[in-house]
Amino acid sequence: MNIILLGPPGAGKGTQAQKLVEDRNMVQLSTGDMLRAARTSGTEMGKKVAAVMDAGNLVTDEIVIGLIREQLEAGGDHGGFIFDGFPRTLPQADALGELLKEMGHTLDYAIELEVNDDILVERIIGRAAEAVASGGTARADDNEESLKTRLMAYYKQTSPLIGYYYAKGDLRGVNGLSAVDDVAAEIAALLDA
Repeated sequence: MNIILLGPPGAGKGTQAQKLVEDRNMVQLSTGDMLRAARTSGTEMGKKVAAVMDAGNLVTDEIVIGLIREQLEAGGDHGGFIFDGFPRTLPQADALGELLKEMGHTLDYAIELEVNDDILVERIIGRAAEAVASGGTARADDNEESLKTRLMAYYKQTSPLIGYYYAKGDLRGVNGLSAVDDVAAEIAALLDA
């Protein structure tokens, strides 16, 4: 089973991906993690990634698709892939669809963690305050101004994917503001249906 988790920053995509890895032996393909791993791998693709990142440039879609291809080709015994942080744009969604088709894979669902922005901002600000109160540190970008900037970027770039996957019949929504275990149960029910 191959899925995409969609939702704005702070909606809980990373938390739910981790639960799926633990509960269903799925492989989380996080774009950021793949780029960091490739950069230090010494492979041909890794050298390309390092050169682009060292120059301070954004990695191209072509490189990210190449990294995803490597992961899909690696195979292994697992319960499928979770695409996390990719696709972010419509051209990336098209490229991912073409790659999956070419490699004989399908996308089972694009699961949107549906949230209310105002509640989401309150939740993240609360999370930051809790971290500091317990002697830890908050994420540098867990403040209202930064979060609103990240939300704006999400709605400009990524929210069109909701309509894209809806039109293809792949979109499923879950209440991203429920308790973590309730969201996990809702996702599990979708995957088991």
